[in-house]
Amino acid sequence: MYVKIKNDGGYIFDIRRTMPAAALRKGVFIMSQYAVVDLEMCKVPNESKKGKYPYSHETIQIGAVLLDDSYEIKEKFVTYVSPQYGYIDNFISNLTGIHRNDVKDAPLMKEALQRFVDWLPKEVKLVSWSENDEMQIRHEIEAKNIHIDGFDAILDNWIDCQKIFSEKMKNSKCYNLAEALIAANIIYEDGAHDGLVDAYNTALLFAKMQTEPELKLNPYYQNAISGEESSSGFTIGNLFAGLDLKGLVSTT
Repeated sequence: MYVKIKNDGGYIFDIRRTMPAAALRKGVFIMSQYAVVDLEMCKVPNESKKGKYPYSHETIQIGAVLLDDSYEIKEKFVTYVSPQYGYIDNFISNLTGIHRNDVKDAPLMKEALQRFVDWLPKEVKLVSWSENDEMQIRHEIEAKNIHIDGFDAILDNWIDCQKIFSEKMKNSKCYNLAEALIAANIIYEDGAHDGLVDAYNTALLFAKMQTEPELKLNPYYQNAISGEESSSGFTIGNLFAGLDLKGLVSTT
């Protein structure tokens, strides 16, 4: 089911629900432990950072998915956010596909966050790729004087999926999401730097790590790691150079 809610300002706020229709009709409550979230951001000009907002980036999109107790994706959330201090330049538009017209009638961060929190089930833990999204939200609620009941407790239990992946790999390296998905042999959704797509892909990886005590790696990636360790001259860089990374996912 795909629900669209249109506010007075004309902005379309989307909540996508993938719960089976039969379950909805019967009023089945789907327990969820984790909400995987991803933010897209724009730049804040230096002159704006001299005033009330001292940070370099501002949120322009929030995407999230809910995982049930079986680590299956059951619901999806996405909204644009209208920046108050930053602006969307050509670089950000090309990177994210988000343009100024997309956010001009979108809710401000306070309203967008409130909608996000209202969408979350009780006793949920937030998950993201790296700590950057957590810190971005903390910066904005501080600078914009945003208070949402119960949200501080949620922030304090934030889970860094990137850190977990590095621990699984027994490596202190900060992996990017694309490499981690390939390494974990996950067939992922195209559309990097779209908040909902990145949240969805992060959720796939998080679910795999939670359900596999010993993370099963892509055999091509495993060979590349072995090549680096044996100094054979074949490295992870060789593996990725000039290749379509998604094509390296093994289906066997």
